[in-house]
Amino acid sequence: MNKRIVIIPTYNEIENIEKIIRKVLNQEPQFDILVIDDNSPDGTALAVKKMQSDHKGRIHLLERSGKLGLGTAYIMGFHWALENGFEFIFEMDADFSHNPDDLVRLFNACINGADLAIGSRYITGVNVVNWPMSRVLISYFASRYVRFITRMNIKDSTAGFICYRDKVLETIDLDKIRFKGYAFQIEMKFNAWKYGFKLEEVPIIFTDRREGKSKMSGKIVYEAVWGVITMKISSWFKSYKKAALTR
Repeated sequence: MNKRIVIIPTYNEIENIEKIIRKVLNQEPQFDILVIDDNSPDGTALAVKKMQSDHKGRIHLLERSGKLGLGTAYIMGFHWALENGFEFIFEMDADFSHNPDDLVRLFNACINGADLAIGSRYITGVNVVNWPMSRVLISYFASRYVRFITRMNIKDSTAGFICYRDKVLETIDLDKIRFKGYAFQIEMKFNAWKYGFKLEEVPIIFTDRREGKSKMSGKIVYEAVWGVITMKISSWFKSYKKAALTR
C-alpha cells in the first residue's frame, strides 16, 4: 500500500490546527500527518498531542526549540518521512490557504506519472482569494521572474502545496538546501528539475488565511528575489566545473 504523509509546519496556529488535522484525516485515501511545531507559545503542540490519543498512529509531532525557518522544518520532516517509509510526501500550510480536498488531486497526479505535483495558483489564470492586489502582483511576477532566470517551465515556482515521490527527496541532497523562506520552495523545485524529474502543476484555488497571523516578511521576499540569482549562478559554476574536469 502506498504510504502518504502530509507535513504541516506550525507556529501559533491554535485557531487552525485542530480543524486542519480533522479535515486531512477525513480524506480518502487516508493520509497521515506530521506536524512540526516551532515551540508555539499559543499551545499549538499541546493541541496536537491531545488529538494523537484519538488517532493513534496517524498523527505525528516533532517539536523544535523555536522559529528556525520554514525550509528547515520541511527538511526535518522529509528526513523523518523517508526514515519511516513514506512514499508520497506532501507539504501543506496549517491555515486553510491550501484546501485539504486537493490532496487527492496532487496524489493522483503523482500516481499517474508526475514525480513532483505542484498545487498551482497560476496555471489557469490567477486563482487567489482574499489577497490584496499588491500581494497578488508580487507573487505573480515573482514566479515569472523565476521562470526567466531558471528557465523552468513552472508558473507557480513559490507554491508550497506539493506532493513529492520519495525518490525525489532521496535524490536531492536535502542537507545542502540553503534557503528558509519562499526561496526554499524555488530551490527544491529547481533541484528536482535539474535531476530530470517530472514536475506537474495541478490548478488549485488559494485562499488567504481567515484566522491567525501571516508569516510573510520583507526578509522572506528579499531571500526569494536574490536567492534565485545566487542559485542559478551556483548551478552555472557547478556545470562549468564539471565540464572542465571531463575535458
